[in-house]
Amino acid sequence: MKRKGLLIAFEGIDGTGKTTQIEMLSEVLRRRGFSVVATREPTDGQYGRKIRELYKNRKSVTPEEELALFLDDRREHVAQVIAPALARGEVVLTDRYYFSTAAYQGAAGHDPLKIIAANELFAPVPDMVIMLEAPVSLGVHRVQKLRGETLNDFEQEETLAKVAGIFADLKGSCIRRIDGTGNAETVHGLVMKNVAELFEPEI
Repeated sequence: MKRKGLLIAFEGIDGTGKTTQIEMLSEVLRRRGFSVVATREPTDGQYGRKIRELYKNRKSVTPEEELALFLDDRREHVAQVIAPALARGEVVLTDRYYFSTAAYQGAAGHDPLKIIAANELFAPVPDMVIMLEAPVSLGVHRVQKLRGETLNDFEQEETLAKVAGIFADLKGSCIRRIDGTGNAETVHGLVMKNVAELFEPEI
């Protein structure tokens, strides 16, 4: 694959503001003339839909089957969306990527580093990972009170505490850790300071 574009992944536990920050960054980049593809995982593809069914009953598959679904979904996502966009020179912003799989499946008992290694055999390494950090209690509050949603099987507090611990331990030169506890504009300012290095002197 000839890679001309940029890949930025937004990661963090549920309720840290990933979707909001992608929307805000997309708007800035498009206004400044960049072609942006904003996408998410799990996808709306055949495997992503199966993963979303697990939100209500995660025990319907084995941990191995669950991990396989995430890998299959990502392979399809890379082949159909991410790789073509990068080849066209576009900026890809993804709401979750393989760091989320490492953290959430790691919390379920898998080895996070092995998950990352398996993904990097086929999935492009991001140019930057925006790791939004916030206490589990705040993330849960945002999901329940601000979104008005019921916690799904991946969002239970005990699980999220394990996930947050794994996210905190992940290392990589592409990872930028950002305080996600502020309001959307404050966090956006922190995001812009970090992603600016990828676009200098354009933004």
